[in-house]
Amino acid sequence: MAPPQKVRLGDLLIQQGLLTEEQLGLALQQQKATGRKLGRIFVDSGYVTEEGISQALARQLRIPFIDLKTFNPKPDLIKLLPEAAARRYRALVLGRTPEGALQVALSDPTDLQAYDEITRLVKQEIDLAVVTESQLLAMVDRVYHRGEQITGLAKELTAELGDVPVEFGDLLGLTPGAEDAPVVKLLHTVFEEAMRLRASDIHFEPQEKSLRIRFRIDGVLHVQTEADAKIASATALRLKLMSGLDISEKRLPQDGRFNIRVRNAPVDVRISTLPTQFGESVVMRLLNQNTGLLALEKVGMPPRVLERFRHALARPSGMVLVTGPTGSGKTTTLYAALNELNSTEKKVITVEDPVEYRLAGLNQVQVHEKIDLSFSRVLRTVLRQDPDIVLVGEMRDQETAEIGMRAAMTGHLVLSTLHTNDAITTPIRLLDMGVPKYMVALSVHMVVAQRLVRVICDNCREPYALNPNEHEWLRFELGNQADAHRFHHGRGCSHCANTGYQGRTGVYEFLEMSDKVVEAINHGDPAVFMQAARQQMGGETLRRDAVRQALAGRTTISEAMRVSNQFEG
Repeated sequence: MAPPQKVRLGDLLIQQGLLTEEQLGLALQQQKATGRKLGRIFVDSGYVTEEGISQALARQLRIPFIDLKTFNPKPDLIKLLPEAAARRYRALVLGRTPEGALQVALSDPTDLQAYDEITRLVKQEIDLAVVTESQLLAMVDRVYHRGEQITGLAKELTAELGDVPVEFGDLLGLTPGAEDAPVVKLLHTVFEEAMRLRASDIHFEPQEKSLRIRFRIDGVLHVQTEADAKIASATALRLKLMSGLDISEKRLPQDGRFNIRVRNAPVDVRISTLPTQFGESVVMRLLNQNTGLLALEKVGMPPRVLERFRHALARPSGMVLVTGPTGSGKTTTLYAALNELNSTEKKVITVEDPVEYRLAGLNQVQVHEKIDLSFSRVLRTVLRQDPDIVLVGEMRDQETAEIGMRAAMTGHLVLSTLHTNDAITTPIRLLDMGVPKYMVALSVHMVVAQRLVRVICDNCREPYALNPNEHEWLRFELGNQADAHRFHHGRGCSHCANTGYQGRTGVYEFLEMSDKVVEAINHGDPAVFMQAARQQMGGETLRRDAVRQALAGRTTISEAMRVSNQFEG
């Protein structure tokens, strides 16, 4: 293919009716004053879209325009062009033409230097296509995985820890130029990759002959790399220094936290260390402070659950509990509720460990057990602060539960969480904690139980036939109607890191404390209460909602089975 030709972008867009002479004049003035690219000024000023510019260039140069939103790249071809060159020249190898040439996408197909450099790097004939810059950069972020870079940096650190003596401060990044220390570069890359993949947790796990690094993505752990076991102590030591933990103590567990910036976003990191047979296991929970709060109608609640939940929140007093295991989205649901309730007419106080979201207008308190600033102690003081609404991060013990319930009985709306398998067992769990029956009956108005299911990736969604195990499981729930539905899954692509899933949504059940349910609690027999609660719920269980999400095509039957097993055991 002949090299690209120079094109006067402004004239081209005017010629194709996408821009006016006046708009071009204004844009040229901005370019002279700021030095920015003319195309970016057109887009930012709202004169023309990125797609409009790319399609205009494609028409003029008679080359294809590629929409990368629906494109599935080939990893073996992608790597023909190094990541640094892909970012510098805004280029991506997409595939091969029928004639055998490489098809290379450029955001600026008129860039002669980029064409010459890419031809030199790939050492093959290339045919050009045009893509939008934002789509190209997003694709580069997805396809150039940092797994190999992490492995390379781990090997570099292993070499530094070899037999040749090395300065301890240099190794850990404690001296000037710390950003070049091997362990600092390794950890920075790990954090960047974790944020790119939307990981909620990072696990550093020392094994007998290796250090395994895993990310939890959409609730499931994925191995990123296996490094030499020799670097385990250096990475643990650096992380303990960052979080202010005792570096001399390796026999006892420790907990801490620190803040970093990753990809220009502030990230709050909670760290936990645990002595194991082969060294200290380190787990970090990542809390992205730039993540916006979800609106209540977007957390995934079915309309019936949302209506009754809002009805409970509208009451001036009483307790609303959200239950589920760690990582099931309880805090997200409660903060979506607080975001809706928050107003200048109400005083809202939260007591949490840790404060996971920051919301303007709230008075948020961080529990600190080491200085005896416990949930129960803070909660007693909170009630003297004249609150209207109180959020208690977790009902951890009888004392905290009783204080919260007294507050609910004396004119406060109290929101909290509890670790139980489902809605029905929650009041029984409170009784087992030692809370008096009358308190549970009078204060608790609603219990919502929830789980998170992974959502099928939109970019690689396709129909599939259930396997015998899935079919039998579904027949148990739907009977003969199981054969009347069509199901989907994700085959795996670059958009979802080849998992077939991207993001999660909630599945829910709820129990309202009706007169019959309250009477059953006061009866004192758990079996009587369970029967009344089941009648109240009318079969609308977590399992039923998980199946409903699969029938709607939002998740898979295997995912519905996975979360169902969490609360059936």
